[in-house]
Amino acid sequence: MSTVQNKPIELYYWTTPNGWKISVLLEELGVPYNVHMINIGAGDQFKDEFLEISPNNKIPAIVDPEGPGGEPISVFESAAIMKYLAKKFDKFYPSDERAQVKVDEWLFWQMGGFGPMLGQNHHFNKYAPEKLPYAMKRYTDETHRLYGVLNKRLADQDYVAGEYSIADIAIYGWATLWEGQGMDIAEFPHVKAWLDRLGAREAVQKGMEVGKEEREKLNLATDKDAQKVLFNQRSK
Repeated sequence: MSTVQNKPIELYYWTTPNGWKISVLLEELGVPYNVHMINIGAGDQFKDEFLEISPNNKIPAIVDPEGPGGEPISVFESAAIMKYLAKKFDKFYPSDERAQVKVDEWLFWQMGGFGPMLGQNHHFNKYAPEKLPYAMKRYTDETHRLYGVLNKRLADQDYVAGEYSIADIAIYGWATLWEGQGMDIAEFPHVKAWLDRLGAREAVQKGMEVGKEEREKLNLATDKDAQKVLFNQRSK
């Protein structure tokens, strides 16, 4: 018996690959949600009210007014949010323990590698004030290696963990940015086919569109004030 969500889930969000994970998942689940845009270029992520639910000052985060026992619960970190929602609504995360291991492996592969390494690629190739050839090559090469791992995984199956799951959703947003990461998608035909497969899903399309107009107002490559907010932060 599936869970019915009566009150909307509150999504604290900006249009980044990590934010897309949750907007896409919520669209796939078909549950009601409200979007609270956290403009990371303006420093909204450092406001006290946001830090109460996301102490690492990173998007995304959610508040579920109908959490365990019927009481509200807040969740931060994208993988934790994805597992919470998938388990609550019993979709996109298997009940079989062996199948769960496969989903977790690829979900944490994204969290530990495919996100952070691609993020460093973006930083040193697009935003760093100094062009550091060693750093640029290091993270571009690692990005290429990770795409190769994903390509091999998808060579004989449609989705990374067998059935379509939160692992696919977690990886997808990052992989859509292959061109800006200096990759030639033709080198990874199985990844390209997988991108096309996911991109054809109506819920994926809707989730990727959430807040798009706000993102287009922020040009991080040229907005020096936003760069100061986002980069080189120290403990306060």
